[in-house]
Amino acid sequence: MPVTDENQTVVTQFILVGLSDHPQAQLVLFWLLLGVYFLTLLGNGLMIMVIIADSHLHTPMYFFLSNLSLIDIFYTTSSIPQILANSFTYRASIPVPNCLTQMYSGLFFGMTECLLLAVMAYDRFAAVCHPLHYTLIMSNRLCTCLVAASWIIAFLLTVIPIYFMPVSFCGPNLINHFSCEAQAVYTLACSNVRINEIFTIARAIPILVVPFVFIMATYIRIGLAVLRIRSAEAQSKAFSTCGSHLIVVGIFYGSAMSAYLRPHGKSSSDQDKLISLLYGTLTPMLNPIIYSLRNKDVKGAIYRVIKKKLPE
Repeated sequence: MPVTDENQTVVTQFILVGLSDHPQAQLVLFWLLLGVYFLTLLGNGLMIMVIIADSHLHTPMYFFLSNLSLIDIFYTTSSIPQILANSFTYRASIPVPNCLTQMYSGLFFGMTECLLLAVMAYDRFAAVCHPLHYTLIMSNRLCTCLVAASWIIAFLLTVIPIYFMPVSFCGPNLINHFSCEAQAVYTLACSNVRINEIFTIARAIPILVVPFVFIMATYIRIGLAVLRIRSAEAQSKAFSTCGSHLIVVGIFYGSAMSAYLRPHGKSSSDQDKLISLLYGTLTPMLNPIIYSLRNKDVKGAIYRVIKKKLPE
């Protein structure tokens, strides 16, 4: 690493600690993440393919789900392949520009997912609480605007800080993490540390807290509407679906808020690593299972697509 005139070491690469001191655990993590990544690509890729191929699924709900699947593929791909590649390397190194690219990519896709989950909750609210006006409320134009707004807002909240609050590194270069997780990288910054921390919390409020509160309020309204349904079977099915949705939302938002809304020291702990795995790898794998693959419409669409591909 080169040295400046002020005798400050300029960091040109980071060292990812991961589980380097625990080789056996690192091997277990490799196979675990490999399985999770495979299932994530398979489940989300299948969802995108089926939704595009089957016209019965060209509805607002599945339009949002296809975008969610696309985000999850990008989100996991921004970090898991590198973690897998570094699993058998003791304290793998990564150039600073590559690390920052990975960090900002993860932030972008993570924030987009946060906003899109809130949009999907509103879609379910409109479908359950206003079924007669659903097609008027969730028009094609509104759906496109909501998805576009999710991507654009997340992009702006990712890019703007890069220009107004650039991060520089001139000290330690050990990242106690599997990948270039934002909170772990920020602990090594030697410029605007306090400002970056304040901005991170300020950004987390509209991206994490507000959507989470909105989703909770929306599902409470949905629950009250379901209670008015006379059919016990329909009630049970609705509560089962909403319950599974809330479990995934709780894991994603709960772990993300735990990571970004609490004060951090100058080093990352093993707890921070576990939390990042929850919202960065587990929820992208669960999303297609919880939101789509248990759905009869999706199962029927998969059957129709497979039937078309098979020879008579």
